[in-house]
Amino acid sequence: MRYCASPYSFQRRKTREILIGDPQNGGIIIGGDHPVVMQSMLTCDTMDTAECVRQTLELVAVGCQLVRITAPTVKDAANLQNIVRELRAQNCLVPIVADIHFKPEAAMEAVKWVEVVRVNPGNYADKKKFAVKEYTDEEYAAELKRIEEAFTPLVLEAKRLKRALRIGTNHGSLSDRIMNRYGDTPLGMVESALEFARICRRHAFHNFKFSMKSSNPKVMIECYRLLVARLEQEGPDWNYPLHLGVTEAGEGEDGRIKSAIGIGSLLCDGLGDTIRVSLTEDSPREIAVCRDLLAQIASLTAKSLNGELVNSASHLTIQPFNHSTFPFDPFHFERRETPEIELADGVKCGGEQIIRVVVTRAVWDKVAHRIRPKDDVKPEAVHEDLNVAEIDPTQDFDINCETQLVTVKDGVKLPALTAFRLLVAKLKRLGRNNPILLKDCLHFERVPLEPKLALLRASVVIGSLLADGIGDAILIRGEAGGGQSLRLAYNILQAAGCRSFKTDYVACPSCGRTLFNLQTVTARIKARTEHLKGVKIAIMGCIVNGPGEMADADFGYVGGAPGKINLYVGKQAIKFNIPEAEAVDRLVDLIKEHNKWVEPDVKETVAAH
Repeated sequence: MRYCASPYSFQRRKTREILIGDPQNGGIIIGGDHPVVMQSMLTCDTMDTAECVRQTLELVAVGCQLVRITAPTVKDAANLQNIVRELRAQNCLVPIVADIHFKPEAAMEAVKWVEVVRVNPGNYADKKKFAVKEYTDEEYAAELKRIEEAFTPLVLEAKRLKRALRIGTNHGSLSDRIMNRYGDTPLGMVESALEFARICRRHAFHNFKFSMKSSNPKVMIECYRLLVARLEQEGPDWNYPLHLGVTEAGEGEDGRIKSAIGIGSLLCDGLGDTIRVSLTEDSPREIAVCRDLLAQIASLTAKSLNGELVNSASHLTIQPFNHSTFPFDPFHFERRETPEIELADGVKCGGEQIIRVVVTRAVWDKVAHRIRPKDDVKPEAVHEDLNVAEIDPTQDFDINCETQLVTVKDGVKLPALTAFRLLVAKLKRLGRNNPILLKDCLHFERVPLEPKLALLRASVVIGSLLADGIGDAILIRGEAGGGQSLRLAYNILQAAGCRSFKTDYVACPSCGRTLFNLQTVTARIKARTEHLKGVKIAIMGCIVNGPGEMADADFGYVGGAPGKINLYVGKQAIKFNIPEAEAVDRLVDLIKEHNKWVEPDVKETVAAH
């Protein structure tokens, strides 16, 4: 199986075109050679027509090309007519996507009024009970027939009205039937989506796209790769477009880093036709990040600095895809095996060691005097002091010792992501497993990148390689600020699941289903819990983004009803209908009950305020 043309040379996946509305009257075409489309979602109540119109116009003003609105009930879906009518009256022709969960009847109403209907196969015709059951082949076939009966009316209506569908599976939001046969796995997500796609195809309906979203960038990357490989196996006419997104990415730097890792890695491999950066912030900010991310991808996927193909890299692109030539396993994350070595005094890397953080001498000089012995964020080695072999992977080379730390030489005429993958492939060919120092850039710009752009570029390059299982230490040089570059390195490692130096938050971006103010509550929870290193807390606005989609969180804070909160431990609801005013305190109590609580350091608390 293969998921892209080559891991070394950018080539966009050729997908069939799907129509979103009438291209002659404000609609768009997704797929083919058309540019990647930027989209976002409203955060208000769908019954508030005026606010929905206001937020939509605000998004369009900043460049949003596709606007999603939740439709949790038939009543909400019916109000889409009023929203769309008012938008068109104001000469706003942006296509609208209705987001549907649990209620096929809401989808049947929404398809009358909007250009796209998004369905989640995990809950469109199923209710998750987390029940354990063994299905016989006959029982499984009966379930598929039931699903087809539930989904076919929407397919036929979408075909009649010339609408589009998005078949969007989410990690942790799979049906019990899929969970019992495939587990909460990338394969389960893919098979769930393919079941719905086959129903579409049986009715000669092809105007749909896929999405495979997760709050874990590594899981998300694996899902999309596996989906594309499976589509290729199904046949050349299964080349449907993809919508990319890391769901519940959170806010601030963390949300941007997670999104850049997941979305950026796939875009660099030529996958993706629409994107959304899901942030627990005001929606227009998502579009600004989308635009910046796409700009960085354009620079990162250039074949070389001067547009010339490097013979060595192009030679590797035409070799068959198999385990002997591919630099990593694209469908199952596994950290590349390397020997353990001494990186610096008292600091080891490689082997089973955590990924280490290296800084330049200039950064060390700026931050060393501020580092305290107990600090989690600190330099672990200085680049100029390392015994590291700088290699040009486009040339032949030899390494006599596997305990030699290696990296890509500055100035190599390849994008950094390509260069490091090529280095790994050539080491593999030589039978060497040398530890690798990753760099975020191989060339230095005369004018340093803005911090927001340096963050995205470093996240895409280093985060993507870490998600491939490559790298034993990292070095960030594209961010000019000393303290900022050090913090960025640790944040990338946390987002990629390689190190945990602080509390990890899974926070949904808010929508019309949300039962409390996500931004306010997220800030309140962070203020109480941000010192809990290694604890993952999910903050979900409603049950749709509840126990399933916070699949790997330790604790969950989930909207259960207006003004009421349910608290979870893992997927299990423990406390119900807690008044919102008390819920953060009760969350802290729950963390204490499960022995995950530590008191914050007094000095840190004083400094924070």
